[in-house]
Amino acid sequence: MSTIMHNQVPRSDVLAHVGTNLRHLRKEAGLSQEALAAASGISRRMIVNLESGHANISLGSLDRLAEALDTTFLKLVSNPERESRRLEDVMWRGKSALSQATLLGAAPARQDTQLWIWSLDVGEHYKADPDPEGWHEMIFVLEGTLQLDFDTETQIVQANDFTIYSSAQNYSYTNAGNCVLRFLRSVSS
Repeated sequence: MSTIMHNQVPRSDVLAHVGTNLRHLRKEAGLSQEALAAASGISRRMIVNLESGHANISLGSLDRLAEALDTTFLKLVSNPERESRRLEDVMWRGKSALSQATLLGAAPARQDTQLWIWSLDVGEHYKADPDPEGWHEMIFVLEGTLQLDFDTETQIVQANDFTIYSSAQNYSYTNAGNCVLRFLRSVSS
């Protein structure tokens, strides 16, 4: 769900399984790399590079690939040998080593239900791509101050408070405080 270059995921984390999973799921769906590129809007070159383990990709682009393959984000990024209810894999890193998002686990729902723990260093920012219609986020701030910016409003969420909103819109997270921001994020459809 990221579009900013520093929001790209390092190879050592989430992309460790994407190449193998993508190739397997694409072949299982009977799609060529060209057909998957056309269905997802992701370039064939990017798909080739992902399958060979030589590319970084945004979380939003991974969502588009999963949708084009009629699968879930979790099946695309997860270690196929681990149970998906307890993942604990870093999925995003910011500019600072203190900024990251870890997908803790998932449970079955109409699509997916995901539980994340995020941390953003002072001044760090994450811009998300809109999710498909029907998706929502629930955020509980553990420490610090979260600024949520939408097209039409800004919300400030302090420690020990929460918010719930449709994630089928433009939104971003900003650490608006003077200490590391930590929050739990649940995503569901």
